[in-house]
Amino acid sequence: MSKKSEHSFSSVVSINPYTQEFYTSISNFLTKSSEIQYSKNQYAISFLNTKNFIHAQLDISKNIPQEDVYDAIYNKAYDELALDQAVEYQIQIIEAFNNLDEENRYFHVFIVDPSEVKEIFKNVIEQIKYIDIIIPAPLLLKSLYTKELIETNGTDCFIYIQENDAFLTLYNEQEFLYTKSLKFSLIEMHERFCEIHGERIEYEEFKEFLSSVNLKYSETEQKDSLIKLYKELFATINDVLTYAKRAFELDKIDMIYIGSSLYFESKLDEMLESVIAIKTKIFEFDYGFESSELYIDQLHPLMHLYTTISEEEKYIANFTLFPRPPKFFQRESGKIITVTAASLILAFIYPITYWILTYAQGLQLDILKDKYHEIHNIRVTREATIKNKKADLNKLAILLKKEQEEFSSKKETLKKIKHVKNDYVMKAKELTKFTKDLNKYGVKVEHLAYTEQNATRQFIFDLVASKSSKITGLLQYVTKVHEDDYQFDLQKILYDKKTKLYFSTLKATKL
Repeated sequence: MSKKSEHSFSSVVSINPYTQEFYTSISNFLTKSSEIQYSKNQYAISFLNTKNFIHAQLDISKNIPQEDVYDAIYNKAYDELALDQAVEYQIQIIEAFNNLDEENRYFHVFIVDPSEVKEIFKNVIEQIKYIDIIIPAPLLLKSLYTKELIETNGTDCFIYIQENDAFLTLYNEQEFLYTKSLKFSLIEMHERFCEIHGERIEYEEFKEFLSSVNLKYSETEQKDSLIKLYKELFATINDVLTYAKRAFELDKIDMIYIGSSLYFESKLDEMLESVIAIKTKIFEFDYGFESSELYIDQLHPLMHLYTTISEEEKYIANFTLFPRPPKFFQRESGKIITVTAASLILAFIYPITYWILTYAQGLQLDILKDKYHEIHNIRVTREATIKNKKADLNKLAILLKKEQEEFSSKKETLKKIKHVKNDYVMKAKELTKFTKDLNKYGVKVEHLAYTEQNATRQFIFDLVASKSSKITGLLQYVTKVHEDDYQFDLQKILYDKKTKLYFSTLKATKL
């Protein structure tokens, strides 16, 4: 196992600047915080989504001296990637060692616009002041190999879906190889789902649907739309893997790990494996951290795990614009002030020590006497205030209980109204369809009934027509037009000699 990185921090805070989520780890226990505050003993780590940086692989000649490597890569990045010359980008490089080229060295280049970093972390930095490291999210995966949570030496693919981004990353022989942003973040999936479904649903309702519905066992009106969405996701993944295998001359992908910042009830790993025939596991690992949360965005334990590995084992690609200043005694000004202060203290300490002690004790005694009278008066006043507040609190508790009971009653009433409203809209819409069909064939309805038992919903029409062919023609038409929505049943047609009319009962059962 790799050796832990040593630092003097008592805790670590991981920051998701896109969702304003923060997790603090103390003694291997992760705790979610609603907000963060600056602490000099707290190490802060965050990440950048793949859509917020540019990744490319560039090569330079092995004849270039080591001290000139960064400048050569920097200039080549501007030329070959057509970067805006007016912007001073942050560029970090990582050498790729798994290449056999005898003439050139290859580097992974990560490029970030500093103004974009400032905008992303604008709200966070107002609270915490300093962030020690901001790293591209795909590079956090290196710690899984360093800490031996993954021990294979083949080609692994990692797919992770976040609220604002989704990325696919390849590691070959335990080293970073390639990453790409996918247009299947949770927000983008929600928009695409609404397009496929043909009906707008709220984003929170969509997330609840993903977290609670298992497509393998559930039957819902939205099932087909979600299946189509997943098929589009898996097709995109397959296209990217096909490109990567060709571009990097990979024989195969040994393992895929797929997960999301949101818990999915449907097994994405099983569905993906059945579609592209590559062994797939869920993106969850035993990071060695405990938490009271039922499900955690996996990037948070990954960030905490990353801080435990040594500097030699890390990928150094830090894009922070908010580093903490050096310790006071390590600054030049601090050194000068320290030496000056020490000299003055040594020069005057002995002659004035006893005088200061005597004067200080007398002064302290006077201060304490004044303080006692002041505190005594405050105590008496506060005791009376507390007594009054407790009485007010008891009254408010009674009032609160009454309001809660009224709220619960109104909430139940609204739920019932919503159910009736939605159900009525559904029946009215369906009846409109059937009315058009009846009018088309000149069939009248003598009596209409609607039944709903368990999950079975059924319309019962008592039909009247001047000719039996009108009823049979209607049956033939609705069976063809509504075959995906209803199952129809018509047992027999009766003729009334007295009225010279034909009667029948048609049952339409919702599929």
